[in-house]
Amino acid sequence: MPLLSTLSSSIDLFNSLSIMNQSFMLYALDGFSLLDSMMRVMPSGEISVLICPFLLWSFHCSPCLPILLRALFALKAKGMSFVWLLLSLAYLSYLHGACILFILSIASLNFLLVKMFAQTKYFSPVLWLFNIFFLLCNRVYEGYSFSIFGQQLAYLDNYRGTFRWHICFNFVILRMISFGYDYNWAHQDPLFDQQKHIQRCHTCKSGKTCYRLLQERSVQKEKFSFSIYIAYLVYAPVYIAGPIISFNAFVSQLDTPQNNYTVKDISWYGLRWLISFSLMELMTHLFRYNAFAISRLWKLLSPMDIFIIGYGVLNFMWLKFSLIWRYFRFWSLICGVEAPENMPRCINNCCNLESFWKNWHASYNKWLVRYMYIPLGGYQRKLLNIWVIFTFVAIWHDLEWKLLSWAWLTCLFFIPEMVVKSAASTLQVESAFRGVSSARN
Repeated sequence: MPLLSTLSSSIDLFNSLSIMNQSFMLYALDGFSLLDSMMRVMPSGEISVLICPFLLWSFHCSPCLPILLRALFALKAKGMSFVWLLLSLAYLSYLHGACILFILSIASLNFLLVKMFAQTKYFSPVLWLFNIFFLLCNRVYEGYSFSIFGQQLAYLDNYRGTFRWHICFNFVILRMISFGYDYNWAHQDPLFDQQKHIQRCHTCKSGKTCYRLLQERSVQKEKFSFSIYIAYLVYAPVYIAGPIISFNAFVSQLDTPQNNYTVKDISWYGLRWLISFSLMELMTHLFRYNAFAISRLWKLLSPMDIFIIGYGVLNFMWLKFSLIWRYFRFWSLICGVEAPENMPRCINNCCNLESFWKNWHASYNKWLVRYMYIPLGGYQRKLLNIWVIFTFVAIWHDLEWKLLSWAWLTCLFFIPEMVVKSAASTLQVESAFRGVSSARN
C-alpha cells in the first residue's frame, strides 16, 4: 500500500511535467543567453538536436526510477547515490559525450586533495587554489582538446556531446568546494546549536526539517564517500543551472526525502510556474523592452525613456531567470530533494542593494555566505570581504574585464549603504541606551 500510494501520488506530477516540458525547454535553452555570459550554452542550431531525447529522459525516466527503487528496496543515502549516479552519468554522457572524462578526472583530484588536506592548516588555500586554477584553465582552453593529451586521443574530439561541459562545470566547482568544507567541518566541534534552532524555527517546530537545518547539521563521516560525492556533483535535476545545494543538505535528503512540500504543494508550485510562463509569453509579445535594448535604439531616447526601458528589462530578466531556476527546482522537488528558492522575493520588493543580492540567485548567495563570507571573517571584515566575494563572483561568471568592472562598481555602491546602515544602528543603540538611563533616573 505505501508503494501504491507513493506511485499514484506522483503520477499527477509527472503528467503536469509532460504538459509543460516541450514549450519550456525551447524557451529555457534560448533563455540561457540571459543567464549571464556564463550561460551561453550552445548555438541555436544545436537546440533541436538536444530537445527530444533530453525531454524523454529528464521528465519521465529520471523521476520515476528513483522513486520506484526507493519504495521497493527502502534505499538510503548509499543506495540512492548509486541510482542517481547511474542516471546522472547517462544524462551527462548525452550532454557532454567523451568530455565527461574531464569532469570525472578533475572531480577525482579534488576528492583526493580534500581527503589528504582536510585536517591540516593548508586545507583552505589548497582547496581554493585548486578550484580557481581549473575555473580559469577551463575558460582559457575552452574545455580543452583531447589532442593535447596525444594524437591517439584526438578522435574523441568528434564526440564532445551537445552541451559545452566547461560552462556547466562552474556549478560543479561550487559543489566541490561545498563538499570540501563540509568534510572539513565534520572533523571539528559543531558551532551550530541544533536544539536552539529547532526551538526558534517555525518549520522545524512543526515536525518538518527546514533547509538551514539540513545544511548546517553535519552528516556521518561515512557519507563522505566517493560514490555519494560524484552523485552530488552531477545530480541531474540541478546540474545545468542550479539551484545550488550544499553537500550536507543533499546527503540528508538522499537518506530521507524532503518533507516540507506535500504532493499538493508541489502541484501548486508547478501550476504557479505555468502562470508565470504565461505572463512571460504575454510580456514577450506585448512589451518591446528587449527590442529597444538589443537594437540599441535606446541611445536615441530621453533619459526618462531609457530608465523605463531599463526597468522593464530588469523585470523581464527577473521573471525569465525565475522560470528557468524554478523549473529545475520543481524537477528536484519531485525527486525528493529540496533546493533553495533562487528568487524568493520579487525584484520590486527589494529596497536596497543588500536585499537585492540576497534575493537574486539566492542559493548562490547562501553558498557565498557559508563558504566565503563567514570563513573570511564575516561581519567584522565586511568592507573587505565584499571585494573578495564580488571579484570571485565576476571570475566565476566569465573571464571578462566588464564583469570585473561591474563587480568593483557594485562594491563601491555597497560602501555608502553599509556606512549609512552602521550609523543608523549606532544611533538606535545610543537612543535606546539614553531611554534606559532616563527611565532609571
